[in-house]
Amino acid sequence: MAFVDEVSEKLAPMAAPYPLTARHLDELTGHQRADFLRRYFRSLLRDAAPPAETVLLDKNPSPTGSLHIWLRMLPELKVIIALRDPRDVVISCYFQNLRLNATNANFLSLERTAKHYADLMEVWLRLRELGGFDWMETRYEDLVRKPENEGRRVTEFLGLSWHAQQAAFQETNRKKFVFSPTYSDVGGPIYQRAVGRWKFYAEALAPVQEKLAPYGRAFGYL
Repeated sequence: MAFVDEVSEKLAPMAAPYPLTARHLDELTGHQRADFLRRYFRSLLRDAAPPAETVLLDKNPSPTGSLHIWLRMLPELKVIIALRDPRDVVISCYFQNLRLNATNANFLSLERTAKHYADLMEVWLRLRELGGFDWMETRYEDLVRKPENEGRRVTEFLGLSWHAQQAAFQETNRKKFVFSPTYSDVGGPIYQRAVGRWKFYAEALAPVQEKLAPYGRAFGYL
């Protein structure tokens, strides 16, 4: 303890945290925005060669909670919100065998998983209400029932042309390394057995049903 006290007396005091407000984001200079984007792309592509394509798709759902920041940094951003019955989302996330980190700690219990889902969707519903940016919602249930119809809709939203081989995604996935806890699923054809899976766990979900109900209604699942 004496050693810690002695060292702490020699350290400079920590600077006060920078207040990240909407005003500060709006006042960022072009140089600051460019620096942010360089760091983002360097982090995103750290394990891959720079892509030749003109569209970069980041499929991580976690930044939904800070989507307002991303829209200020990238006003040309196209936002795709992948919807699914909230109860199925919670069950799916809770059952994943994921390496523990700050985000995945939210999936250690059904209660924490439901709260995390609610936190993200609350942000999305508010931003959807405000508008002013390019967005679309796509439903998991529609995708598994009519994959080409929904796949074409999402592809064209991104300003790209649909190609028939996209429907045979599993053939491409078998030829590459897939870093995902669902790697065994992406190597096979689309299936519908996970639609309504939550019904088998309705009793366990009972304590969080009230928490999820507003989002089930907002997205048309209730």
